[in-house]
Amino acid sequence: MGILSALEPVQVFQYFEEICGIPHGSSNTKAISDYCVNFAKEHGLRYLQDEYNNVMIWKDGTAGYEKSAPVMLQGHMDMVCEKEADCAIDFTKDGLTLQLVDGVISAKGTTLGGDDGIAVAYALAILASEDIPHPPLEVVFTVDEEIGMLGAAALDASPLQARTMLNLDSEEEGYLLVSCAGGITTTAHLPVAREQVSGELMTVTVTGLQGGHSGVEIDKGRANACQLLGRTLYLLRDKFRFQIRSIQGGQKDNAIPREAVVALVLIGKAGEGEEITGEQLIFSFQESLAAIQKIYENEYQLTDPGVRLLCESEGSDTVDDGMTLVSTAGVIAMLVNLPGGIQKMSFAMEGLVQTSLNLGILKSEPEEVTASFSVRSSVETEKMELVARIRCLMEMLGGTVTNMGEYPAWEYRQDSPLRDLMIKVFREQYGYEPVVQALHAGVECGLFAGKLSGLDCVSFGPDMQDIHTPKESMNVDSVRRTWEYTLEILKQLK
Repeated sequence: MGILSALEPVQVFQYFEEICGIPHGSSNTKAISDYCVNFAKEHGLRYLQDEYNNVMIWKDGTAGYEKSAPVMLQGHMDMVCEKEADCAIDFTKDGLTLQLVDGVISAKGTTLGGDDGIAVAYALAILASEDIPHPPLEVVFTVDEEIGMLGAAALDASPLQARTMLNLDSEEEGYLLVSCAGGITTTAHLPVAREQVSGELMTVTVTGLQGGHSGVEIDKGRANACQLLGRTLYLLRDKFRFQIRSIQGGQKDNAIPREAVVALVLIGKAGEGEEITGEQLIFSFQESLAAIQKIYENEYQLTDPGVRLLCESEGSDTVDDGMTLVSTAGVIAMLVNLPGGIQKMSFAMEGLVQTSLNLGILKSEPEEVTASFSVRSSVETEKMELVARIRCLMEMLGGTVTNMGEYPAWEYRQDSPLRDLMIKVFREQYGYEPVVQALHAGVECGLFAGKLSGLDCVSFGPDMQDIHTPKESMNVDSVRRTWEYTLEILKQLK
């Protein structure tokens, strides 16, 4: 018996728990794709699995719906794989350890993958049913949504006939998403030179941050660990001479990094004056870090109250992998000057972020340091202007920029029969009006709308909290209500 086996709707939670047992992080989707294919085979349903692991499944309409227009149910199979520092899970081969407390589902020490495993579970439960009225269904499960919507971008949509689409990839019950920002993944590349250097081997870690989804939580004022580490190094340069060995932070470009770490060689004090070494130098360095931490605690007391700067000493040594002083300065300049966070709010829709970017992955290789950004905007020219700003800075520093995973904005549709129906059904079920909104985070609707002329689509889903972080959770009652809502929509799409 699974931990979710006693929950209603039974089949939805059964499939969700099975999905959680299958490793399905972005770029590791073959197993979950095959699971969906095997489901289709077991239920005698027509399917198509493409070379990217996207899956399409077709089911005829039920009695009385045979000639109704087809409807697409759509979600993505991949999840963001984030974990606590002490969690031993290997996301490439281990399933999640689910927890159920007071009607809330989470995963022990890791992200839950409710974004977007619940869409897959909903769709499979509908496909498996014998008594749910519905039009002909085209169920589309895409891959690698979390790293730039790569599956949806590569999908050949020509086999699809539906022009009505229910996208089950939103995380707030009672909100109907009808427009979203476009985006692109931009990576800054800075070449570095290395040399032999002697001194105190130190590790500095920025940790204890909240993190979050770079689209949904970008307006919460939360600190970005990678950029905070750059600021820390810049402040330390006023007092100390050091050379970076390695630097890294974050795991996904669309998740606000919660932790970043730098390994460096501490050489001595900066400027003129009495030179100190050994324990005295380390103590002075740690004192400066403690003072910087006080600054951050004050600035982020409401958004990131757990912010910490940790420092470890590995003793004195000579190493061959120290970045030169020029390269070290270049890395710090890159981190301090690259833009981040909200760049512009919308004047057309109150409270909507119009343009932003998030430094989500920072890492060093022997010959370069890279910083990968998720750039978002509902205005195409502003999106590309941000890319140009990154490129301009990197060119001045002797670096380059690469782009991938660009996706278009999903523009608001003035005439939407689906939106009107969903508002009506929501009002009848809940007794109040839903919130119709645009979102700064990207969803795949824009890509599908570009591939399928005349597509009418709405994105919705049950309540989830802290997605893309190890605190991610999903509300059981909300899953049930959203299930009932979905079934009523299908029933009325006759």
